[in-house]
Amino acid sequence: MFRTITDTRLNDLHFKHDESSGLKAIIAIHDTSRGPALGGCRFISYQTTDEAIQDAVRLAKAMSYKAALAGLDQGGGKSVVMAPDGDFDREALFRAFGRFVNELGGRYITAMDCGTFTDDMDTIATETAHVTCTTAMGDPAPYTAQGVFGSIKACVAACKDLPDSLEGVTVAVQGLGHVGYALCQLLHQAKARLIVADIAQDKVDQCCKAFNAEAVSPEDIHKVNCDVFSPCGLGGILNNKTIQTLKCRVVAGSANNQFADPDSGLSLHRQAILYAPDYLVNAGGLIFASLRHVGESDKVIRKRIDGIGETLTRLFKRQAQSGEPISLIADRMAETILYGNDQGRMTA
Repeated sequence: MFRTITDTRLNDLHFKHDESSGLKAIIAIHDTSRGPALGGCRFISYQTTDEAIQDAVRLAKAMSYKAALAGLDQGGGKSVVMAPDGDFDREALFRAFGRFVNELGGRYITAMDCGTFTDDMDTIATETAHVTCTTAMGDPAPYTAQGVFGSIKACVAACKDLPDSLEGVTVAVQGLGHVGYALCQLLHQAKARLIVADIAQDKVDQCCKAFNAEAVSPEDIHKVNCDVFSPCGLGGILNNKTIQTLKCRVVAGSANNQFADPDSGLSLHRQAILYAPDYLVNAGGLIFASLRHVGESDKVIRKRIDGIGETLTRLFKRQAQSGEPISLIADRMAETILYGNDQGRMTA
């Protein structure tokens, strides 16, 4: 565990077990040099505690990089609540988690993530002020989708062999949750052609009916002929095997930690596939949560999110000059902001 903390430059790792509610939770705080760590609370099933720890640590690091490239005065953190087996009292569970967050004295601010909702944030808010994305503040998913949409536009514009607009561009969207569905809506409005997949058939049917999308199986979505592959589910979709089956020019989606293997970014680069770093593409939700938490207006928030595409364009220009994989350039930029001088900083 200490090797993991050292290798990822994690600040600290916190554990809580509340027997009365069944809470088993982990909070990873990666960096607070630029401000309190902000990151969502993930509520899913894990096979082992080690798996939950690794998820929290990887996601917290990505949040630090995301906040840095987005120009936010926030650090990166993440929490995971291990879903209990059998029946449980959800309100009691998240009240206990809220007390856990409060014990950290504001070093970590929690928000929505996979498996949590605004109602859960409302429950947490009864125990701590260090929470955002409550019902009063709103759902971050449409803002995340806005950032992904802008990123896809920037990627398509950077590819000389693709049209100037999204009209007629084929986008394969993997995962039709709150973000994936909202993204499909924006792409449909831009007259893109949609191919979709999700393990929930009702979501697939809804997209096909509403957006005239073509459905494929979750096992085949990364193999279809398309211009843009947009992973919007859980992470780890890009590995040495799946990358070899991609038939796209661009990878740009909202899923966190899309790389399953350390050399996935290099593999995409070698195949001349333009990759938009996930922690930049999906920064819209973090921008919303951070700025709404301090009372900024919707107009200001959306303007900042529109800057994600501009940041990507600058990143692509650096890649064209250096010839290096985009994933390495983006990591280096974020690390310069976090650990060195800020000459490489790009305000999103």
